[in-house]
Amino acid sequence: MKALEWYGTHDIRLESAPEPEILNPRDAILRITLTAICGSDLHLYDGYIPTTEKGDILGHEFMGEVVETGSSVRNIKPGDRVVVAFTISCGACYHCKRQEYSLCDNSNPNADMAQKFWGHSPAGIYGYSHLLGGYPGGQAEYVRVPYADVGALKVPDSLTDEQVLFLSDIFPTGYQAAAYCDIKPEDTVAVWGCGPVGQFAIVSARLLGAKRIIAIDRFEERLLMAKRTGYADVINYEETEVLDALNQMTDGRGPDKCIDAVGMEAHGKGFFGLYDKAKQSVRLQTDRPTVLREVIQACRKGGIVSVPGVYGGLIDKINFGAAFQKGLTFRMGQTHVQKYMQLLLEHIKRGDVDPSFVITHRLKLEDGPRAYEIFRDKEERCVKVVLKP
Repeated sequence: MKALEWYGTHDIRLESAPEPEILNPRDAILRITLTAICGSDLHLYDGYIPTTEKGDILGHEFMGEVVETGSSVRNIKPGDRVVVAFTISCGACYHCKRQEYSLCDNSNPNADMAQKFWGHSPAGIYGYSHLLGGYPGGQAEYVRVPYADVGALKVPDSLTDEQVLFLSDIFPTGYQAAAYCDIKPEDTVAVWGCGPVGQFAIVSARLLGAKRIIAIDRFEERLLMAKRTGYADVINYEETEVLDALNQMTDGRGPDKCIDAVGMEAHGKGFFGLYDKAKQSVRLQTDRPTVLREVIQACRKGGIVSVPGVYGGLIDKINFGAAFQKGLTFRMGQTHVQKYMQLLLEHIKRGDVDPSFVITHRLKLEDGPRAYEIFRDKEERCVKVVLKP
């Protein structure tokens, strides 16, 4: 089969790879019909995720047709169309029973490695380094789905692949970010980053009843999408001082709930932008916390900070005193995708949202290496790329 493989920083190649096989009774084999490049994949592309090895198959947003199942899989069968959660979860451990699927105790075979980084291991993730399991990803023609009875959701024929693909990751990720905000009817929610996750955080905040949403970014096409689809007020941070604008828009109080949908590769300006870039480039910090600093400063006293943007390690110059003095609540983490898939599928079926609105580029799998460049560099007004094998 053909697959997109990682060979180093900014080096993605379409290569031939062995077709996957059933290894465990709860496995399924999927023929991929649509896959996508996620913003998190860019952290691999830019070389910031350790333990990624040459030849690793990338991709954790995918769906397709079941071609084979293990003997213990009863809920799906060959011929079914399914979308697969990016978090690999057993469904039976302490955390899975609490619907904390991204914290699964059993799905990361390299848990000892992860524990050295983070104290405890999260769940395994497709195509996202050996630190998180070394599982081959879905930017390929076929993929093995472990714990398919937990991670694969059958989708109706009435919906297109483009409408349901993002149940694999970015729609639940944006929804969890908004749900973590405990939104009340009078709340103002500010979202930093209007990439795909930010767009779904905005849409989800609207679904959950926020009175006002403020979207912050520097790309006009993203701000326009946030305004058009999420009915958000927008701030271009290259043209406006964000903290001043937010205070003016909230009578000096600050947003009630703040979402960092950017994460470890935040673009900054001024001294701290240069400082973060320099420290990350020489690995004196692993992540650039530009947005996180601003979120802490902006959020109102007693507010909630929700972080769906990925952070992987160490960050510097965080004003934790501000967080403490203002009594902020922080909620964050990889998404418990399986918890939200059916709920969000029902929203799609009712027509509350059509997730395909974020797609700007539709390319073939063989265009993958160029697609990574377009997506990372925001060329051609790119917001989201999907790939068809």
